[in-house]
Amino acid sequence: MNVAIDTSVIVVFSVFIMLVGFSFSRTGRNLKSFFAAGEAVPWFIGGLSLFMSFFSAGTFVAWGSIAYKYGWVAVTIQWTMCIGGLVTGLYLAPKWKATGNLTAAEFIRERLGVGVQQSYIYIFMAVSLLIKGSVLYSVARLVSSSLGFPLMPSTVVLGLLMIAYTAVGGLWAVMVTDILQFVILTAAVLIIIPLAFDAAGGVDRFLNFSPEGFFDVVNGEYTWGFIFAFALYHIFYIGGNWTFVQRYTSVDTPRSASKVAYLFAALYIISPVLWMLPPMLYKLIDPSLQGADTENAYLMVCKHVLPAGLMGLILTGMYFSTSASANTALNVVSAVFTNDIYKGRINPAASDNRLMYVARLSSWFFGLGMIAVALIVPYIGGIVEFTLSIAAITGGPLLAPPIWALFSRRLTGKATMYITGLSLAANLLFKIILPLTSGIRLNRADEMLVGVGLPFLMLLAFELYARWKGGESAEYLHLQQVRAQRKVGTKITDPEEAAAIRQQNIFGLKVISFSLAFIAVLLYILCFFAAGSATLVAVIATIILLLALIPLRASMKNSAS
Repeated sequence: MNVAIDTSVIVVFSVFIMLVGFSFSRTGRNLKSFFAAGEAVPWFIGGLSLFMSFFSAGTFVAWGSIAYKYGWVAVTIQWTMCIGGLVTGLYLAPKWKATGNLTAAEFIRERLGVGVQQSYIYIFMAVSLLIKGSVLYSVARLVSSSLGFPLMPSTVVLGLLMIAYTAVGGLWAVMVTDILQFVILTAAVLIIIPLAFDAAGGVDRFLNFSPEGFFDVVNGEYTWGFIFAFALYHIFYIGGNWTFVQRYTSVDTPRSASKVAYLFAALYIISPVLWMLPPMLYKLIDPSLQGADTENAYLMVCKHVLPAGLMGLILTGMYFSTSASANTALNVVSAVFTNDIYKGRINPAASDNRLMYVARLSSWFFGLGMIAVALIVPYIGGIVEFTLSIAAITGGPLLAPPIWALFSRRLTGKATMYITGLSLAANLLFKIILPLTSGIRLNRADEMLVGVGLPFLMLLAFELYARWKGGESAEYLHLQQVRAQRKVGTKITDPEEAAAIRQQNIFGLKVISFSLAFIAVLLYILCFFAAGSATLVAVIATIILLLALIPLRASMKNSAS
C-alpha cells in the first residue's frame, strides 16, 4: 500500500461528504424537517439509510474477528438481523408510523406516562453514547493501524468529523451521506473479494479448506441457543431502537414504513456473506492470528491484496459506514433531547429558531460524549466483549416494553418501570456482579437468553394477569383521548410548508445523483493506480455512474409533477 495515496483518497472523500452534509444546512426549517425530513422521505432512501445506520466498522472488526476464528457462524449471526427486519416490516414499523409521533420518546410519554419517558430518555442517551462510542473506536483503530497514525488523535479527529455534518444538516444530511457510504462500502467490498480469492488460491482451495467446524452454521460459543436469543434481541432492537424508529416515522405512510424494514431485511440476506468472505479467506492465507490480533483480520487481508489508493477506499467505506451509524444515533439523541426535554419541559414556548439552535448544540454535546467513550473502549475488554455486553444488558429491558405497548391495552407505566428495573438489575447481576464476586459467569447463549428472555416473560406474565383482572390501563385510555384530540385538531398542511418539504426532497435526490457521479469519477481516477485491478475498478465505477441516473430521473419527475 502507498500511505500518501491512501491518505489522499480518505481526505478527498471525507471533504466531499462533509460538503454534502453542509449543503443541507438551510433545509432544516423546524424540528419536523430537521429530525423527520418533513415525514416525506422516499421509502427506498429510508431503507438504505436504516441499513447503513445499523452498520459500522465494528461489523468488520467484531464480526470479522469471529469470521476469522470460527468461519461461517459469523454469517449466521448476522442473518438474525434479517429475521428482525422481516418481523419489523410485518408488524412493528407500520405500528410506529401509525402512532403519529415524531420520536419513540414522544410515544412513550403519551402511552406510558411522563415518568417512564424521562427514565427511558436518560438511560437511552447513556446507552447510545456507549454503543456509538464503541463503533467510533473500531474505525479509529482501523485507520490508525493501517496508516500509522496514533490511536487517540485519530479517534478525536474522526469523531469531530462525524459530528459536524449531523449538527449542521439534520436527518436529510444523514440519510444522503448514508446512501453515499453504502455505495462506497459496497464498491470497496466487491473489489476486495475477487482479489482475496486469488491470493488464497481460488474458490476450490477455499471450499476444501476445512478447519474443524469452519463452514458449520454454528460453532464455538455461538450455539443455536445464542442464535435464537440474538434473533429475538434483533426483533426488539430493529423494531424498537429509537434510532431506527425515526426511519419508520419519517416516511409518508405505514405501508412505506414496512417497505423500509423489508429493504433492510433483503440487504441483510446477501451482505453478510460478502462482508465475511475476506476474513474467512485470510484464515487460509495466514492462520497465525491469535487473541485480540484477530480483530485486525479484515485490515490484514486488505493490506495483503489491495493496490495503492484502494486501501484508502476501503478505509473510507469503513469510516463513513461507522459515521452513518453514529450520526443517526446523534440525530435521534439530539431529537429526543430537543423535542422531549427542552421543548417538553424546559421551554415549551421556544421558537423554531431557538429549537434549531438547541438541536445543533446538543448534537455537538452528545458527540463529544461519544468520543470520550471511544477513548476508553480499549481499557474495558475490547470491541467484541463491549458490544455484546451492552446488547445483553440493555437490549431487552429498554426495547421490549415500548414495543409491547404498541399492541397492549393493559400495560401500565408502573409495570413498565418495574419490568425494566428488574430486568436491568438481573442482567447486571449475571454479567458484572457475580463474575467479579463469585466467579460465576454465564456463557454467551445463556447471557443473551437472560437479557432478552426475562423482560419478555415478565411482560407476558403481566399481560395475562391484567387480562384476568379485566379492563384497560388508565394510560391506554389517556392515549386514546390524546389521539382523538390530535385528529380533531389536525390542520390542512400549510401550502408553503408542503412546497418547502417537496423542494427539500428534490434537492436531496439531486445531491444523491451528483454525489454518485462524483464517486464514479474518483474511482475512474483510481484506475491509474490500481495496476491489475484497473478493469474491475472501472466496471464498478461505470455501474455507479449509471446508478446516478435513478435519483436524477426521480428528481426531474418530482419537479414536473
